[in-house]
Amino acid sequence: MYDNVLIATDGSDATEGCVDYALEIADRTDAKVHALYVVETKATYILTVGLSDDELERYREYGRETVTEIVEQVADRGLEGDGVIKTGRPSEKIVEYANDNDIDVVVVGKQGHGAVDRHLGSTAENVMRMVDDAATVVVEN
Repeated sequence: MYDNVLIATDGSDATEGCVDYALEIADRTDAKVHALYVVETKATYILTVGLSDDELERYREYGRETVTEIVEQVADRGLEGDGVIKTGRPSEKIVEYANDNDIDVVVVGKQGHGAVDRHLGSTAENVMRMVDDAATVVVEN
């Protein structure tokens, strides 16, 4: 039924349910799991929190640790998995990755950056609007 499951994670506690849910889907369908962490570079967000190049590198390292943990969980279940780090606007990078990698199911958490996302729309909402019709988007909270 599903060959490729994408977990879009920011590594927060709020996305743990997404990881568990996606792993259940992958387990049932013997799907490959793709764990994706996007280092946020949305200009408004960076200006708001004032990130330096060193701080962005720390976010990249945090992303690597996050996807590595997920891939280890995937391997513990006897499934195949990849961990990927992208840089840019999360919703755009999630959709781009899903479309480029024949993803059947995208599991994303309903988590935002507060005031910025109230004006621009949440990542989950943007992914639902933009992802290929071939993929199903599951929003976990």
